[in-house]
Formats: sequence, structure tokens, C-alpha cells
Amino acid sequence: MEETWDQLTGAGVVTGVVTVLVVVALLVAPRNRRPSSALAWILLIGFVPVVGLVLFALIGSPKLPRGRREKQQSMTALITERSRDLEDVGPEPGMPAWLPSVARLNRAVGAMPLLEDNDAHLLTTFEEQLDALVAAVRGARRYLHVEFYILSLDTTTAPFFEALDDAVQRGVTVRVLMDHMGSRKYPGYRRTRKELTRMGADWRLMLPVQPYRGRYQRPDLRNHRKLLVADGEVGFVGSLNLIDPSYDSRSNRRRGLRWQDLLAEIRGPVVHAIDALFVTDWYSETDVLLTSSQEQATAEQHQGALLAQVSPSGPAFPTENNLALFNSLMYHAERRISITSPYFVPDESLLAAITTAARRGVDVELFVGEIGDQFFVFHAQHSYYEELLAAGVRIYLYPRPAILHAKHISVDDDVAVVGSSNMDIRSFQLDLELMLMVCGRTFVDEMRAVEDEYRRVSRELTPASWSRRGVLHRTVDDFTRLTSAVQ
Repeated sequence: MEETWDQLTGAGVVTGVVTVLVVVALLVAPRNRRPSSALAWILLIGFVPVVGLVLFALIGSPKLPRGRREKQQSMTALITERSRDLEDVGPEPGMPAWLPSVARLNRAVGAMPLLEDNDAHLLTTFEEQLDALVAAVRGARRYLHVEFYILSLDTTTAPFFEALDDAVQRGVTVRVLMDHMGSRKYPGYRRTRKELTRMGADWRLMLPVQPYRGRYQRPDLRNHRKLLVADGEVGFVGSLNLIDPSYDSRSNRRRGLRWQDLLAEIRGPVVHAIDALFVTDWYSETDVLLTSSQEQATAEQHQGALLAQVSPSGPAFPTENNLALFNSLMYHAERRISITSPYFVPDESLLAAITTAARRGVDVELFVGEIGDQFFVFHAQHSYYEELLAAGVRIYLYPRPAILHAKHISVDDDVAVVGSSNMDIRSFQLDLELMLMVCGRTFVDEMRAVEDEYRRVSRELTPASWSRRGVLHRTVDDFTRLTSAVQ
């Protein structure tokens, strides 16, 4: 009798486990996911049940907690209300006929309007980027809003922190946000926190994973934005993390590795939109709603000829805003598209948009690094090269020992986009990102000069050379492409 009971109990446990596996794999995992992502989860749970279920419990939901999403919704409503009187910019001389529709899309999903009378310039080297940031901090009179995915005090970035300290001492309000998981793995993390506290800056961690303090969400969600705003008058956005270009790694220094970034310095009304994004992130982390710099805007700040629009995205939004922007640009392009993305793992829609553009006669080029710092992403992106090359996309490999980390696109002659978002599934679904769309020939000419320099130093990848890569290389590429869908 006892043996029969044990058998029945064992059978019940097995049945229960199988039921859980089936429910999660077939009913829960596919919900609101792309077919490729759903299939990857089903395969993972089916072949490695324990690992699959644990991973799904930890990272199965790509959304932020409900409270954070509600904060984003309230800020989106507030930004929409305060910009209600700003009419959508219509067709103007020198503007592509398709730009207003893209701007309307950005405004519909991200609330930020397309604004006139801006000025913007590109900073291409770390030295000039750091100098410009330090100059902006030293020139601030009222407040500084600093937000970086990685913020680290080291020998190279010390002048920036010294400028912040001076700003605090002269009465400037300094607020700082840095991503918790993004910054904590670098040697300067504790030193950075202590220095910000010592100087009296008001600082917070973004998306902290601190369950013992009641702060927790999916641990691989990141706030990947990089921005600085001084007095609502000058702003910076781009790919730069505020850390030594070697990322403070002895191994990187030994190999001569340096990250190559791009930063845009902006003046004009769009700076207030950048500041509104900082206000949103500050509210998410502190429950404190700051006064937007838009309320102190002056006529003197309308000082340029560029149209500009901030495009925020991330898991607090119901849609993948950056993906929608990228796809729209690909389909509207008429003559040329230049893409720079260090982590290029497109979803099906973006891959189709890029290859379709190439096949309809648009000159499409893609700049990626010859070497990468993320093994899985680096090999996953390799799996797309054959299809891109077959469609006519020209691929350029930026030479080692540099790590090409810039993220930007130029379309035809008059539109460019620069910011923090990669063209990969992580940036579409899991990271909070910031892209700036700019319309104006002067800015696009600066972007083209950057692209021309990339092209000059890079090696073009040909279909013949790519087809000669080894079987092991192909196998790793294909496997990592599959794992990239597990989001």
C-alpha cells in the first residue's frame, strides 16, 4: 500500500511539473512576443526545463514594474499637455517631404514635438567631448542635470568631477543619475558615489537592483541614456559613457583598446525636451517632480536653423519607439542610408526595412567594429552579414584596436539621428534609450564627415571574403543569433 502511494505521489509530481512546463512554454511565454522570441523560449524551456523556468522567472517580462510604467504615462501626459500649443512642423523649403510624418510618429509614441531654431555640432574625440562637458559644467549658473549609463571617477574623468565640485560650491544645483548595474562593475564605482556625496551633489542610482531595500525589477533592464543639460541652455546627447576610453581595464590598456564615441552638443528649444527626459527619469527614481526648464525658456534660446526632435524609448513605453523610428527612416530614404551601430542584431522588421531599401536602389552602408566587446552580440550580428551583403548593403569594419561605440544614422542629405540606442533587440525592448533626430544640411554634413573618416580607415567586407569564414565561426554565429531572441 505504501509503495503504491509513493508511486502515485511520484506520478503526481511528474504530472505537475510537466503541466507547469507546458503552461509556461505554450501559454505564458508566447504572450505578446514576436514568434522568434516565443519559439526561443519554448525551445529553452523544453530542452533545459530547470534553467529555462528559472531564467523565465527572472527575465521573462521585458517590462518595468507597473509603478514605473505609470510614472512614465503620467509624464508623457504632462509633456503632451505642456506642448499642446506647439503645432506640428509642416513641409518647409529644404525639408524632406516625408519628415513631418516621421516627426508625427515620434510625437505619437514619445510625446516630444519637432522643434525649430536649434543649433547642434558633433564632437568626435574623447578629449574634445570631455573638454566640452567640463566647459558646460563650469559655465552653469543655476543647475546641472547629469545622466550617464556609466559614470566613473578615474584619472581621466577627474576634471569633470572637479568641475562638478566647483559648481556645487558656487551654489549650482547638481543632480546626477547613473545606472546601477551599468556602473557598479567598474573600479571607480564606490569612489564615484563617495565623491558625489562628499561634494554635496544630489545623486541617485537608476533602476537599482536592491531587493533588500524594496527596489527590484528585471535585473537586466538598463537605463542606457547619456545626457547632460546645463541651465536649460546647452545639452549633450550621444553614445559616450563618462569613463576612461579603456573602460579602466588593464587588459584593454594592454591590448590598446579604446572606445570610439560620438557626442552632440545642442543649443535651442530642443534642450528643454532633453531636460524633460531627465526630469522623467528623476521622477521615476525619486518620486520628486522637478520644474521643467521649459518654463524658464527665453527668446534668446532660439538661435539656430535646425529642426530637432527627441525620441525616447524603453520598457516603460507600450511600443518600441526607437525601432519604429529606425524602420520609418529606412522606408522613407530615397538615395542613401549610413548606419553606425556597434551592436547590430536587428529584428525581422528592421532587417527587412534595410534590405528592402538596398534592393530598391538606395545606397546603404553599415559601419561595425572589426572587433567587439560583447561575445554573444558580436557573433549574433555576424549571422546577418550574409543576407545584408546579398541585398547590396556595403559593410565596413572599423579597425582594431578601437571599439566603435558610436550610434547614429544619416538619411539622404538632410536628416541625421544620433544618441544612445543600438540596433539590437536589447535596445528595442530592454534599455531606456535617447535618440535625437536633426534636420538640417549643416549638421548632416558634419555627420557625413564622420562617416567619411570611418570609411577611409575601415576595411570593406565582401561576400567572397565573408563566405570563407570557418564552419566553427558559422556555427557560433547561428547559435548566438538564436539566443538573442530570448528576450
